[in-house]
Amino acid sequence: MRLVNTRYVEEGSVLARPVINSSGRILLQSGVRVTASYIGRLMAMGYDVLFIQDDRLEDVEFHMSITGQTREAAYKTIENVSKYIESGNESALKAVSIRETIQQMLNDLLFSSDILGNLTEIQGYDDYTFHHSINTTIMALVLGLASGFSEHKLLEFGMGVLMHDIGKIQVPASILNKKTPLLAEEFEEIKRHSTIGFDILRRNNDFSLLSAHVAFQHHEKWDGSGYPRGLKGNEIHEYGKLAAVADVYEALTSRRVYRKAIEPNDAFEYIISQSNKHFDPQVLEIFKRHIAIYPSGSGILLSNGQRGNVVKQNPAFPNRPLVRVFYQGEETLPAPIDYNLIDQPSLMIVAVENR
Repeated sequence: MRLVNTRYVEEGSVLARPVINSSGRILLQSGVRVTASYIGRLMAMGYDVLFIQDDRLEDVEFHMSITGQTREAAYKTIENVSKYIESGNESALKAVSIRETIQQMLNDLLFSSDILGNLTEIQGYDDYTFHHSINTTIMALVLGLASGFSEHKLLEFGMGVLMHDIGKIQVPASILNKKTPLLAEEFEEIKRHSTIGFDILRRNNDFSLLSAHVAFQHHEKWDGSGYPRGLKGNEIHEYGKLAAVADVYEALTSRRVYRKAIEPNDAFEYIISQSNKHFDPQVLEIFKRHIAIYPSGSGILLSNGQRGNVVKQNPAFPNRPLVRVFYQGEETLPAPIDYNLIDQPSLMIVAVENR
């Protein structure tokens, strides 16, 4: 299977993975042959890429980082929490369902044979806050696992990340979904969500104070230029430092109502460029080793002009995957060629081309 930009998907192509909405519900099942109508509708809903069956890439394995059942449970958990808070009934909020959701996410991640290449989820931009919270939690848990967190710390950390944007419930939707640049006073309104979320969680005895601090600190920056308190360096708790990286990377790689998603490799380069500025350099060393710059199935262009797809990750070298090329420029090669880029130091991936 291969990852294809929706505008390049041909009518009659067969889905290799289901198309799901932000709540984890399946819109189109794998094996469905897409029509022009389906393609147009998916594009209108914000689906930028699809996984398409390709006999030349049958060995590309891609398992969802978490199951659809786990994602749906996570969505319902955040939805229920939001309803409690919006109704002013915070006292009825119990953390048991949140803890169970994080435990199931961890079980799914630990069961996955290739976490590195499996973090790409095909979704539109409906219910962005819920979608963002779930995907940020998945990525943050990967970073927590890579950091050697105990089960207790993973649960505590994960509960905080899943709720890290809960304060946005009290920010007007007209500001959150605004398609034009925010006015200064509107940005100040959005910035309040960190403190609001912290206050909501710390008032609830089912959450640890450190879980609450994830909401409080995920917009703090290593150089002290973040908010709400302008913390600097190791004044920021390790949970806040890890959550900040996951939060920004997920936001960059997701479609928003006001912009398209950024390719994972470009988002990766931006994150790394922010070492010692936005992010802790030690956290970025963990990030570099555990996030696939070029997800499995991605279309790539090599420095020799050949074009193909990523077949498999090299966990120790995420920027040097195994690739299979089919084209020299626009001409089809006589036979596909596999390159393990670890063994090809002169070859570089110069562009992502999902077509």
